[in-house]
Amino acid sequence: MTYEINEISETNAGVPSLGDLLGTAAAQAVPVVRAIPDAALTHPTPCADYDVKALVNHLFHVVVEFRELAARKPADFTSTPDRVGAGDDWRDGFAEAAARLVEAWSQPGVEEGTTGAMGLPARTVGCLVLLDLTAHVWDLARATGQEYRPDPEGAGVLHTLGETVAEMAPTARQMGMFAEPVPVPEGTNAFDRLLAKTGRDPRWARTGR
Repeated sequence: MTYEINEISETNAGVPSLGDLLGTAAAQAVPVVRAIPDAALTHPTPCADYDVKALVNHLFHVVVEFRELAARKPADFTSTPDRVGAGDDWRDGFAEAAARLVEAWSQPGVEEGTTGAMGLPARTVGCLVLLDLTAHVWDLARATGQEYRPDPEGAGVLHTLGETVAEMAPTARQMGMFAEPVPVPEGTNAFDRLLAKTGRDPRWARTGR
Protein backbone atom coordinates (compact mmCIF):
# COMPACT_ATOMS: atom_id res chain seq x y z
CA MET A 1 0.00 0.00 0.00
CA THR A 2 1.38 3.40 -0.90
CA TYR A 3 0.71 6.88 0.37
CA GLU A 4 1.02 10.15 -1.49
CA ILE A 5 1.72 13.47 0.15
CA ASN A 6 -0.90 15.75 -1.29
CA GLU A 7 -1.20 19.49 -0.98
CA ILE A 8 -1.75 20.24 2.70
CA SER A 9 -5.34 21.02 3.56
CA GLU A 10 -6.00 23.36 6.44
CA THR A 11 -8.35 23.09 9.42
CA ASN A 12 -7.69 26.72 10.31
CA ALA A 13 -5.56 29.30 8.55
CA GLY A 14 -2.08 27.84 8.23
CA VAL A 15 -2.81 24.76 10.37
CA PRO A 16 -2.37 21.39 8.61
CA SER A 17 -5.16 18.90 9.19
CA LEU A 18 -4.53 15.78 11.24
CA GLY A 19 -5.43 13.65 8.25
CA ASP A 20 -2.63 15.21 6.22
CA LEU A 21 -0.12 15.06 9.07
CA LEU A 22 -0.88 11.43 9.83
CA GLY A 23 -0.79 10.61 6.13
CA THR A 24 2.73 12.02 5.98
CA ALA A 25 3.78 10.13 9.11
CA ALA A 26 2.28 6.87 7.85
CA ALA A 27 4.03 7.25 4.52
CA GLN A 28 7.34 7.33 6.38
CA ALA A 29 6.44 4.70 8.96
CA VAL A 30 5.16 1.86 6.80
CA PRO A 31 8.42 1.33 4.83
CA VAL A 32 10.40 1.21 8.07
CA VAL A 33 8.12 -1.44 9.56
CA ARG A 34 8.09 -3.43 6.31
CA ALA A 35 11.90 -3.47 6.26
CA ILE A 36 12.28 -4.92 9.77
CA PRO A 37 13.83 -8.38 9.35
CA ASP A 38 12.72 -11.21 11.60
CA ALA A 39 16.30 -11.48 12.85
CA ALA A 40 16.04 -7.96 14.31
CA LEU A 41 12.94 -8.56 16.42
CA THR A 42 15.02 -9.20 19.53
CA HIS A 43 17.19 -6.09 19.09
CA PRO A 44 17.05 -3.44 21.83
CA THR A 45 15.53 -0.07 20.98
CA PRO A 46 15.97 3.47 22.33
CA CYS A 47 12.87 2.71 24.45
CA ALA A 48 14.55 0.72 27.19
CA ASP A 49 11.38 -1.21 28.08
CA TYR A 50 10.91 -2.56 24.55
CA ASP A 51 12.81 -4.73 22.12
CA VAL A 52 11.88 -4.38 18.45
CA LYS A 53 9.09 -6.96 18.56
CA ALA A 54 7.50 -5.46 21.66
CA LEU A 55 7.73 -1.95 20.23
CA VAL A 56 6.11 -2.99 16.93
CA ASN A 57 3.31 -4.62 18.91
CA HIS A 58 2.93 -1.47 21.02
CA LEU A 59 2.86 0.87 18.02
CA PHE A 60 0.47 -1.43 16.14
CA HIS A 61 -1.88 -1.40 19.13
CA VAL A 62 -1.68 2.39 19.44
CA VAL A 63 -2.54 2.79 15.76
CA VAL A 64 -5.58 0.50 16.11
CA GLU A 65 -6.91 2.05 19.32
CA PHE A 66 -6.45 5.66 18.23
CA ARG A 67 -8.60 4.87 15.23
CA GLU A 68 -11.34 4.08 17.74
CA LEU A 69 -10.75 7.38 19.50
CA ALA A 70 -11.18 9.25 16.21
CA ALA A 71 -14.64 7.66 15.97
CA ARG A 72 -15.40 8.66 19.59
CA LYS A 73 -15.37 5.04 20.68
CA PRO A 74 -13.63 3.76 23.83
CA ALA A 75 -10.04 2.60 23.49
CA ASP A 76 -8.56 -0.33 25.42
CA PHE A 77 -4.91 -0.11 26.46
CA THR A 78 -5.13 -2.65 29.27
CA SER A 79 -3.19 -5.24 27.26
CA THR A 80 -1.20 -5.35 24.03
CA PRO A 81 -1.94 -8.16 21.57
CA ASP A 82 1.04 -10.00 20.09
CA ARG A 83 0.28 -9.23 16.47
CA VAL A 84 3.88 -9.90 15.40
CA GLY A 85 3.77 -13.37 16.90
CA ALA A 86 0.36 -14.14 15.41
CA GLY A 87 1.57 -14.71 11.85
CA ASP A 88 3.87 -13.62 9.06
CA ASP A 89 1.47 -11.00 7.69
CA TRP A 90 2.03 -8.47 10.49
CA ARG A 91 3.86 -6.05 8.18
CA ASP A 92 0.89 -5.92 5.80
CA GLY A 93 -1.40 -5.72 8.80
CA PHE A 94 0.43 -2.68 10.12
CA ALA A 95 0.24 -0.96 6.73
CA GLU A 96 -3.51 -1.57 6.59
CA ALA A 97 -4.00 -0.34 10.16
CA ALA A 98 -2.00 2.81 9.42
CA ALA A 99 -4.12 3.52 6.34
CA ARG A 100 -7.30 3.10 8.37
CA LEU A 101 -5.92 5.41 11.07
CA VAL A 102 -5.30 8.12 8.47
CA GLU A 103 -8.79 7.62 7.06
CA ALA A 104 -10.37 7.85 10.51
CA TRP A 105 -8.61 11.12 11.35
CA SER A 106 -9.48 12.57 7.94
CA GLN A 107 -13.25 12.52 8.46
CA PRO A 108 -15.14 15.83 8.52
CA GLY A 109 -15.40 17.26 12.03
CA VAL A 110 -12.98 14.75 13.54
CA GLU A 111 -10.89 17.49 15.16
CA GLU A 112 -13.87 19.09 16.89
CA GLY A 113 -14.90 18.44 20.48
CA THR A 114 -13.25 15.94 22.80
CA THR A 115 -12.50 12.23 22.80
CA GLY A 116 -11.09 9.55 25.08
CA ALA A 117 -11.56 8.75 28.74
CA MET A 118 -9.74 11.93 29.81
CA GLY A 119 -11.95 14.14 27.65
CA LEU A 120 -9.03 15.77 25.87
CA PRO A 121 -9.50 17.99 22.83
CA ALA A 122 -9.73 15.73 19.78
CA ARG A 123 -6.85 17.48 18.00
CA THR A 124 -4.61 16.92 21.03
CA VAL A 125 -5.48 13.22 20.98
CA GLY A 126 -4.71 13.04 17.28
CA CYS A 127 -1.36 14.72 17.89
CA LEU A 128 -0.53 12.05 20.47
CA VAL A 129 -0.79 9.27 17.91
CA LEU A 130 1.12 11.47 15.46
CA LEU A 131 3.92 11.62 18.03
CA ASP A 132 3.97 7.85 18.48
CA LEU A 133 3.89 7.31 14.73
CA THR A 134 6.95 9.55 14.47
CA ALA A 135 9.09 8.96 17.55
CA HIS A 136 8.52 5.20 17.77
CA VAL A 137 9.26 4.78 14.09
CA TRP A 138 12.56 6.55 14.69
CA ASP A 139 13.12 4.08 17.55
CA LEU A 140 12.51 1.16 15.20
CA ALA A 141 14.62 2.62 12.42
CA ARG A 142 17.53 3.27 14.76
CA ALA A 143 17.27 -0.22 16.27
CA THR A 144 17.31 -1.88 12.85
CA GLY A 145 19.89 0.28 11.05
CA GLN A 146 17.48 2.15 8.78
CA GLU A 147 17.36 5.75 7.63
CA TYR A 148 14.29 7.71 8.64
CA ARG A 149 13.02 11.11 7.43
CA PRO A 150 10.21 12.31 9.71
CA ASP A 151 9.01 15.40 7.87
CA PRO A 152 9.76 15.32 4.13
CA GLU A 153 9.40 18.60 2.29
CA GLY A 154 8.43 20.44 5.48
CA ALA A 155 4.95 18.92 5.65
CA GLY A 156 4.34 20.38 9.11
CA VAL A 157 4.81 17.28 11.26
CA LEU A 158 7.77 18.59 13.25
CA HIS A 159 6.23 22.00 13.82
CA THR A 160 3.01 20.44 15.09
CA LEU A 161 4.82 17.95 17.30
CA GLY A 162 7.09 20.65 18.66
CA GLU A 163 4.04 22.52 19.91
CA THR A 164 2.45 19.33 21.24
CA VAL A 165 5.53 18.19 23.16
CA ALA A 166 6.14 21.65 24.61
CA GLU A 167 2.57 21.70 25.92
CA MET A 168 2.35 18.17 27.27
CA ALA A 169 5.92 17.44 28.41
CA PRO A 170 5.55 18.35 32.13
CA THR A 171 2.43 16.20 32.52
CA ALA A 172 3.90 13.41 30.39
CA ARG A 173 6.97 13.25 32.63
CA GLN A 174 4.84 13.12 35.76
CA MET A 175 2.88 10.22 34.23
CA GLY A 176 6.07 8.39 33.19
CA MET A 177 5.34 8.77 29.48
CA PHE A 178 8.49 10.84 28.92
CA ALA A 179 11.88 10.51 30.59
CA GLU A 180 13.82 13.59 31.62
CA PRO A 181 14.99 15.67 28.64
CA VAL A 182 18.38 14.77 27.19
CA PRO A 183 20.84 17.68 26.79
CA VAL A 184 21.79 18.36 23.17
CA PRO A 185 24.35 20.78 21.73
CA GLU A 186 23.40 24.20 20.44
CA GLY A 187 22.54 24.04 16.75
CA THR A 188 20.96 20.56 16.99
CA ASN A 189 18.34 20.02 14.30
CA ALA A 190 14.63 20.28 15.06
CA PHE A 191 13.90 16.56 15.05
CA ASP A 192 16.77 15.70 17.38
CA ARG A 193 15.64 18.47 19.72
CA LEU A 194 12.15 16.97 19.68
CA LEU A 195 13.48 13.50 20.48
CA ALA A 196 15.58 14.91 23.31
CA LYS A 197 12.55 16.59 24.87
CA THR A 198 10.78 13.22 25.01
CA GLY A 199 13.75 11.76 26.89
CA ARG A 200 15.41 10.06 23.93
CA ASP A 201 19.08 10.34 23.14
CA PRO A 202 19.30 11.31 19.44
CA ARG A 203 22.78 9.74 19.37
CA TRP A 204 21.52 6.33 20.53
CA ALA A 205 23.06 3.43 18.66
CA ARG A 206 22.64 -0.29 19.13
CA THR A 207 25.80 -1.95 20.38
CA GLY A 208 27.02 -5.40 19.48
CA ARG A 209 26.33 -5.23 15.75
